[in-house]
Amino acid sequence: MKLSKFVGKRLKEAPKDAVMPSHVFLVRGAYVKQLAAGIYSMLPLGHRVKSKIENIIRNEMNKIEGQEVSMPVIHPADIWKETNRYFDIGDELLRFKDRTGKEHVLAMTHEEASVHLVKNNVSSYKQLPFMIYQIQTKFRDEARSRGGLIRVREFTMKDAYSFHETNEDLERYYNIVHESYMRIFKKSGLNNFISVESDTGIMGGGKAHEFMALNDAGEDTLFICPKCGYKANKEIAQSIIENYPEEEKQLEKVETPDKKTIEEVADFLNLPKRKILKTVIYKLETQLVFAIIRGDLDINETKLKKILKSKDLKFATDDEIMSVGAVPGFASPLNLDKDVIIIADNSVVSSNNLVCGANEMNYHYKNFNLKRDLNESKYIVADIYSVKEHDKCINCGNELDLKRGIEIGNIFQLGTKYSKPMHATFLDKSGKEQYFIMASYGIGVGRLMATIIEEHHDKFGPIWPITVAPFEVHLNGLNLKKGDTKEKCDTLYNEMLQNGIDVIYDDRDERPGVQFNDADLIGVPFRIIVSPKTLSEDEVEFKKRGEKDSIRLSFDQVIPFLKEKIEAEYKKYE
Repeated sequence: MKLSKFVGKRLKEAPKDAVMPSHVFLVRGAYVKQLAAGIYSMLPLGHRVKSKIENIIRNEMNKIEGQEVSMPVIHPADIWKETNRYFDIGDELLRFKDRTGKEHVLAMTHEEASVHLVKNNVSSYKQLPFMIYQIQTKFRDEARSRGGLIRVREFTMKDAYSFHETNEDLERYYNIVHESYMRIFKKSGLNNFISVESDTGIMGGGKAHEFMALNDAGEDTLFICPKCGYKANKEIAQSIIENYPEEEKQLEKVETPDKKTIEEVADFLNLPKRKILKTVIYKLETQLVFAIIRGDLDINETKLKKILKSKDLKFATDDEIMSVGAVPGFASPLNLDKDVIIIADNSVVSSNNLVCGANEMNYHYKNFNLKRDLNESKYIVADIYSVKEHDKCINCGNELDLKRGIEIGNIFQLGTKYSKPMHATFLDKSGKEQYFIMASYGIGVGRLMATIIEEHHDKFGPIWPITVAPFEVHLNGLNLKKGDTKEKCDTLYNEMLQNGIDVIYDDRDERPGVQFNDADLIGVPFRIIVSPKTLSEDEVEFKKRGEKDSIRLSFDQVIPFLKEKIEAEYKKYE
C-alpha cells in the first residue's frame, strides 16, 4: 500500500479530551475518527489492526471447535422480556419501536438471541456440547464514554455461547475457553494481564472471570495476593477482617449532642472508629434497607445489590428514614416502628459493645451487641465489606496489593438462567426434557486494540506487536526526485510485495521529519529507509520501531533479511 493514496490524515495535536495514550495515538495516527460521543469510524489503518485481532480470535475459537454464526443487532423486545432483562437493565439498553409500534432493542449482548437460534435446532443430548460464536456489533448506551475505544457506546465484540448437558461438562469447557483467552491475549502482544474472579453483573449465573490488563489508568480495581496468587475484582474481593472480641456489657443510652458522623461520635466518646456501628439506609422499591457495618469499614454496594437481587438501589431520603421511626444522623436498627430489611456485615456479628444510633435526636447507645439486641429473624448476615489495599488475604493472610486494570474479556457460567425462561430444552439419555446449561464468553475487539497501545507505545506513537500491526514493514523513500531513488524504492516495494511482505510505502515528496513522525504514529515494527545518501553506497537503512540504533544493509540483502526478521518476530507470540 502506498501512503500517498491512504485515507486518513495524521494530526500534530491530540484531542482536548484525550488523556490515555491509546486515545491520543488512535486519533492522531488516523486509526479512528469520532462520529458521535462513544461512536467511532474505523479508518483503513484501524480496520487493518481490528481485522488482525479478529483473525487471532477467530483462529483460537475454531481450535476449540467453535462454530461461527451471525446474529442480528436488532432484537424484538419479546425475547428480552422472556428473560426479564428488558425490565432489569436500565438506560444502557437502547429500546425503540418500529413503524408498526413493535418494541425492539439494540443488542448489547446476544444471550437471548443465541438461545433463540439454538432452540428447536438442537434437540438431543447427542448434539452436546457445542459452542457458537460471532464477531458482531453491539450497542450499550453508556452515560459517560471515555478513553477513546476503552469505553464506547457502539463496539465490536466477539461473543460466544456454549451449551451443555451437565454442570461438570460446563466446568470442563469453561476452563478450555479460559486457556484459549490467555492465548488470544498473548498472541495479540499483551504481557501484563491476568484473570480474576468477578461479579456476574447483568449477565447473571453462578461464576465469572474477567481478564484484566494491568494499567494505572484502568477503571477496575483489583486485589492480588503476591504470596498465594489470590486475585479478585473489588466487586467480589474478600479479606480477613481483624476482630476485637470483648465481654458483653449492658446497653447504655448516652447523650451525643449534634454528633452525627462516625468521626464525630468516635471523637466525642474517645473511641476508635471500629467501635462505632455504621448504618447506611437505602430505598429498595417500597422497602428500606438498613445496611450495618463496623465504622472503620466501607460498604461494597455491588455485594449488597447482589444479596438484595436488585440493580437499582438508592439512598433513602430523610422523610423515608423518619417514616420507619429512625432519626437521620442517629439511626440504627434498634427500636424501629416498622419492619425494614437489615443486612449485617460479618464484622458486626464478630464485634462486641458497639456504639449505635438510638433513633432519638442527640442520643446513641453504647454496648450494642447484634446477636443479643436484635432478634435473629430480623436480620441477614452477609459479606458487604469493601476490601482495601493491605488487607489480609482470605486464603493465606498475606497483605493484598491493589492494582488497576482494563477489562479486555470476560467469561460467565450462566447455568439455565436464559434457557429456562425461554423454554429451550433437549432430551437426555432417558428421553426426559432438560434445560440447556450455558456459558457465555466475550472479548471487546476495539478495547483490546486500545489496550495493546496502552502497553506498547512511546512518546511518539504506538509500537505495534507484529501479530496485530497494520503492516510488517514501513518503507521510507527520502528525496525521491534525486537520482534513481524513486526507481530503487519502487523496485524494493514491488519485491517486498512479491515476497509476501506486508508493506506500507511512503512515496510522498515530504521532508524526512514529516515522514518519520508519520511512521512513528503508524507504529509498524520494521522500517527500511532509502535515500540518495544510502544508495550512493548501494545500501539502505534498517531500524526497528522503538529502538534508537539502526543498521546498514546492502540493497540485495534487504528481502532475505526482512523475511528472517519477520519470521523471528512472529515466533515470539506463538
